[in-house]
Amino acid sequence: MRLRLPTERPTEPPTGYKIAHPVLSQDGTRAGFTGVSLGGALPYGVVADAGCVYGRRHRPPARLCDCGFHCVHERAVAEELLCTAEHRAAVLLEVSVLGSYIRFERGYRYARQRVRTMTVGPCACGAPAVALADAGWGRPGRRALAAACGGCASGRTAVTLAGFARLAGDGLRVTAGAPPAGAEPVAAVTGGAPAPMPAPAGGGELGVPELAAEAALLQARLDWFQTQLALLGERGPGGTGEG
Repeated sequence: MRLRLPTERPTEPPTGYKIAHPVLSQDGTRAGFTGVSLGGALPYGVVADAGCVYGRRHRPPARLCDCGFHCVHERAVAEELLCTAEHRAAVLLEVSVLGSYIRFERGYRYARQRVRTMTVGPCACGAPAVALADAGWGRPGRRALAAACGGCASGRTAVTLAGFARLAGDGLRVTAGAPPAGAEPVAAVTGGAPAPMPAPAGGGELGVPELAAEAALLQARLDWFQTQLALLGERGPGGTGEG
């Protein structure tokens, strides 16, 4: 006798929470996410269908397999995962659970999802994030991103929070989370020539939050150039700066 799970027929899609790493395509025109566990090798977009990571020919979520998207019921539980060392650079996602799903005590395993909101934590230096910058790793064709302030984003491939939402599409909302209570930002020291920001997709007009983020990054680049000019002035024409 086969056990049958009870059938639920919700009037609206259930809401869940999970963590993931934001990613940017190599050409800077598409944005998405990659998971932090078994499905991390399969990046996905704002609206996506799950596949079996084992390559089995069944439709997720299969009862005798662990394939499909995963999320937890409570936001606080997902936020606790961000405390671990390997997940410090991840972001928090609020998702709508679509299609068929299996309910567990702490969350869902399901076939389809829509990412509604992405919450980005502070920069590694402790300052509020204004952008997502190259995290130093990635997947084939996709560059992983991490929260960055204007100073720390200088010299790295980066995109503003609003720019990431625009590239991801499908109504994604991106917000910057507050730094932990009692945290004091540390001044960032950056080096290397600043990298250009990807151009806005679709030619849409920029809003106040996006313009403020662009201004912060521009100021960081100006600071870098002023530092380089000061160093050149100390060395003198054709000099090395050494006595």
